[in-house]
Amino acid sequence: MRVAAVVVTFNRLELLQRLLERLGDVAELTEVLVVDNASTDGTGEWLAGQGGSVHARTLTENRGGAGGFHDGLAWAMERGADLVWLMDDDGLPDAGCLATLLEHDDLDFWGPLVVDEAQPDRLVFPIRLPGGTSVVHRLADVEAAARNGRIDDIVIPFNGVLVTRELVERIGLPRAEFFIWGDDHEYRLRAEAAGARIATIVGAQVRHPSVGDLGTPMMFGRTTYNHSPSELKAYCMARNNTVNLRDYRGWPHVLMFWAKTIWFYLFTRRQPGRIALSARGAYAGLRGDFTGHRRFL
Repeated sequence: MRVAAVVVTFNRLELLQRLLERLGDVAELTEVLVVDNASTDGTGEWLAGQGGSVHARTLTENRGGAGGFHDGLAWAMERGADLVWLMDDDGLPDAGCLATLLEHDDLDFWGPLVVDEAQPDRLVFPIRLPGGTSVVHRLADVEAAARNGRIDDIVIPFNGVLVTRELVERIGLPRAEFFIWGDDHEYRLRAEAAGARIATIVGAQVRHPSVGDLGTPMMFGRTTYNHSPSELKAYCMARNNTVNLRDYRGWPHVLMFWAKTIWFYLFTRRQPGRIALSARGAYAGLRGDFTGHRRFL
């Protein structure tokens, strides 16, 4: 069985070098495919000097994580991969992570827990447990909810997730036009709609830097909001999340997301300008315009 790792990178050469050193010790990997999003920090030049099982492509422009994973997954399919291990350049799988994932061979789309490298008892990306509204941030809470070493029907892509060739052939590639934020969620929703077998394996972990205020409590603790200080990410989230909710959940969920955005930036984290920015992104998404993020690059 051919297992290919696809790594998407942009201007984080030191982190990429750390990751590739770790992947070089993973015996289960057939090859590592690196998609460089037109980095300007010497990444392309450094990759050109690599050999062995590491192969690299440098894109002519920065296409974001969405474009990188779209191209990388297509590349892995062209090279005959049976399984593809998808990851960003800033994550670091634990030794044995892939081996643990491969023990669960009855799945189509599955991955590890993503823990804070500075506080490994906390999750970087909070998980909403299936069957309820509870969002958990602590590793212990996820472990307590696991059954047979995993939590079915939930996965956090694209941070060390495995996807089968059969599923890619069935549902296609990630939406490159999303650029960042929401492309991974859309791919999970598409897999879910296609009846894919999805799970998070709690015994497998990827270390990842903290990403800030994901899952910030709001509305008196009744719900949470994924706030980012980056205007680029805020714009893409408003645009892409609006499209995802419309396509997979329906208009009531779109309206609830807009209400949460207004509430959050009026009362929880007062930034009225963010409401206007989010509105522009949401409107662009509804019109099918996926070019507006370029003004923030």
